Amino acid sequence: MKSMFLAFMLCGLTVACKAQNAEKIIKTYFLGYEKKDWSITSSQLADGFTFTSPAPDDHIPLDVYKQRCWPQSKFIKKFDFIAIVQEGDHAFALYTGTTTDNKVIRNTEYYTFSNGKIKSIECFFGGSGAGYPTNAK
Repeated sequence: MKSMFLAFMLCGLTVACKAQNAEKIIKTYFLGYEKKDWSITSSQLADGFTFTSPAPDDHIPLDVYKQRCWPQSKFIKKFDFIAIVQEGDHAFALYTGTTTDNKVIRNTEYYTFSNGKIKSIECFFGGSGAGYPTNAK
């Protein structure tokens, strides 16, 4: 009975650690945008990373993502997370971003993880549809 209880507890701890890791990975990824430091953001991305959004970006690879999306970082002041919900190797994050001119964007992103890094992101623009800083109204 004790070994069954111990196995159950270890399994629960593993799930809790994974959830904490997803939150940490996502928040670190966005910290790079806040600090304008590509090395912070890119350190959270797995080999073969892809990004999808209504911009339109359809499973674009890392080099295209850096070219199209990273320049938006210069317009970012901060991100505030409303919720990060994880199940297994997938998570949703709902957040607001504040631009350098104090406009607010609100998005939801769906993450897939591989070996402790972000393998893919699917971004869904919310609110007024602004979606990214240079489109904020």
